[in-house]
Amino acid sequence: MTALSIVIPAYNEEDGIETIARRVLAVRADLSKVGVDLAELVVVDDGSRDRTAEIASSIEGVTLIKHVKNKGYGGALKTGFNAAKGDLIGFLDADGTYPPEYFPQLCVRALGGVDLVIGSRMAGAKSEMPPMRRIGNFFFANLLTLISNTRVTDSASGMRVFKKDVLTRMYPLPDGLNLTPVQSTRAIHEGLKVEEVAIPYSERLGRSKLSVVRDGAIFLQSIVWTALAYNPVSILGKIGIGGVAVAALALLGLVIARFSGVTNLGAWEVAGLFAAMVSGVVGVSIFALGVTFNYLVTLFYKQPVRQGLFGKPIFKTPLDRHFGWAGLLLTVVGLIVGTTSAVLGISGWDVARLWLYLLGSAMLVVVGVQLLIYWVLLRVLEELSQRDIRSRDEFTA
Repeated sequence: MTALSIVIPAYNEEDGIETIARRVLAVRADLSKVGVDLAELVVVDDGSRDRTAEIASSIEGVTLIKHVKNKGYGGALKTGFNAAKGDLIGFLDADGTYPPEYFPQLCVRALGGVDLVIGSRMAGAKSEMPPMRRIGNFFFANLLTLISNTRVTDSASGMRVFKKDVLTRMYPLPDGLNLTPVQSTRAIHEGLKVEEVAIPYSERLGRSKLSVVRDGAIFLQSIVWTALAYNPVSILGKIGIGGVAVAALALLGLVIARFSGVTNLGAWEVAGLFAAMVSGVVGVSIFALGVTFNYLVTLFYKQPVRQGLFGKPIFKTPLDRHFGWAGLLLTVVGLIVGTTSAVLGISGWDVARLWLYLLGSAMLVVVGVQLLIYWVLLRVLEELSQRDIRSRDEFTA
């Protein structure tokens, strides 16, 4: 029978710790029905200044670990993880918001081959979550979905079950409340199998320690920076494509206006044109930077590029392989347009008829040279990556 260790981090939770601990212990029979033995219930008192530790220690079946000083939500959980004896590790908060009665359902998924099972408060079950926190969790879940190309409904849920042997693949984890979104992000990008189970969510006992603004900012930063460490182009590439799309729309607008008989641009149109051109140049730079970072990540991970803009290759030949000829083509076209416009200007053409062509030629040359530079840089990084892989293959042969 598989053993489960359940960890409860507790900081000044004297109002709810006894209730939630007894609810967890009462689930033993239902866990046994699905082939899981509750190996232990570990309560980590995170330097509480109230009676949390005293109450927890008085409950039969509870293993109490005490922090002399407060280490944070994530710090308390990691202490519990390190002490856990079970094959599976589960955790939930001490405030009574999460239902321990759902642990058997989460364990069934884990026994079925899922590495990390998340109890989702946003997947349709009854929820008493405050509106602002619901909005925040919706935003973070969809952000992670967009970044990782994997559907997620609750990236920050505090009730989970995972296999102990995959814990090291999700480390390092932070000491703060942002442990859960970082764990979700790392698990997905490590290629672990992650699934969600809809759970109800209740109003907490006592005062919440979560600050919507402060902790929300930390959650956002944690998800983005963690994802960047695995697949930078998934974030930077999408931002870059957005910039290029703005420039393309502006160009389309110019073409439509020209065919409609509009030959003069007003102040707002000129300002919009300049903004679109800047957006296009910056978009190409950010996209190429994301691709470059992906190659750098492979050097640290010592394996081929695993992911791309949308999680898997779209083109048979990677897009960055086309940077060379595309950059050369744009540079040549830009020089031709610019030289022709300059010659016409010297020949007496009105500059009002030529400035847009000159501006466009400058943009083409700048973007073309950028692509050529990145093409050279990426080929060097690719060679370094392949050289490292070949060296290791020959060493182990």
